[in-house]
Amino acid sequence: MVDDLTSQRGRLLFAPLGAFYARFQPASYALLRFAFGLTMLTHGLPKLLGMPHGSMTDPMAGSIRLIDNVLHLPFAPMLALLVALLETLGGLMVAIGLLTRPLAAMMAVQMIFISLALGPTWPWIDRGIEYPVMLGFIALLIALRGGGPASLDRLIGREI
Repeated sequence: MVDDLTSQRGRLLFAPLGAFYARFQPASYALLRFAFGLTMLTHGLPKLLGMPHGSMTDPMAGSIRLIDNVLHLPFAPMLALLVALLETLGGLMVAIGLLTRPLAAMMAVQMIFISLALGPTWPWIDRGIEYPVMLGFIALLIALRGGGPASLDRLIGREI
């Protein structure tokens, strides 16, 4: 692996920490993947269930408006449903590490579109792109790295 921490022990300020970092690196990546997947799930589930989410009383309607009025894409209700399914089912699957690469790649693309729609304002508190940019980079990392050792992809023995 490119980021093998055991080869960096001589460069660490506290060299004994190298073994700790190496030992817990797979678990920390699994936790990141799990937290990202659950974060996506919490954004998709309210859309599918028609529940309020944060300050949005109807997040599905908000997604449809964003797709139709801001991005000017056709079939906005169908695309909003696909987004809600990607966030809900895809988020759950990324959390457990199943079909991790393609789902995370789709989520990274989704975050690009959200950033284009919300931009150029940066602070999230002002409905800016700070949050989707961060989620997009995490999705990209997961798409490039895959499920990792603690994933269903690895357990099955197949990964895209």
